[in-house]
Amino acid sequence: MNTGFSKLALNNKELRKQESGTTRILVMTAVQAEREAVLRGLHGDKRFDVFLAGVGPVASAANTAKVLAANRYGLVVSAGIGGGFPGSAEVGSLVVATEIISADLGVETPEGFTSLEELGLGPTRVQIDASLVNSVTEALLTARLPVKTGPVLTVSTVTGTAKSAAKLAARVPGAIAEAMEGYGVALAAHDYGIPALELRGISNLVGPRDRAAWRIEEALEVLESASAVLAEVLP
Repeated sequence: MNTGFSKLALNNKELRKQESGTTRILVMTAVQAEREAVLRGLHGDKRFDVFLAGVGPVASAANTAKVLAANRYGLVVSAGIGGGFPGSAEVGSLVVATEIISADLGVETPEGFTSLEELGLGPTRVQIDASLVNSVTEALLTARLPVKTGPVLTVSTVTGTAKSAAKLAARVPGAIAEAMEGYGVALAAHDYGIPALELRGISNLVGPRDRAAWRIEEALEVLESASAVLAEVLP
């Protein structure tokens, strides 16, 4: 039984040509610093619109839906910075989501966390089209940017302890990063039948909060470089 959303099929013809004759791509970032990094990388490419999603899954879903209601797009990208799981995504690297998971949408039970899927109340996962992930990842590697792929978690509360990080990693084997907006953006895109992608520059490791170890500027710089690659690889 598939407990997530059905796989978002990437329709190449739709992505290459909209009614205007060109693909329009929506990029949603949480905050202005991320938006500015993406815009620098895009160098004024008119195919892209970059808007603020706000912080957290609820704001990002609502604000993405508002934009999609007023405009026609062939792809929606959740872009920004985030935390990487130790040993999976290091600070200063990039991650491309193969799956976007709302990691804390469920209930606590005496036996531990139970997801909505396990409760039979609905999905909390959005699968990303493998061909889209592969084409973007290959382009980033060709540009000599460090990149990993895997599940990216969306959380409402950023992980701040080693114990919480270990629980998340055990709950979602293979998870490479966490952020706060991807699922909201992807859910809105899914509701409109539009493929989604999540791209993150890693600013810190998931676990104990050590702001002295954060590398936000480094993460924004690699996000800018990745945005330039997106402009080259996406149709």
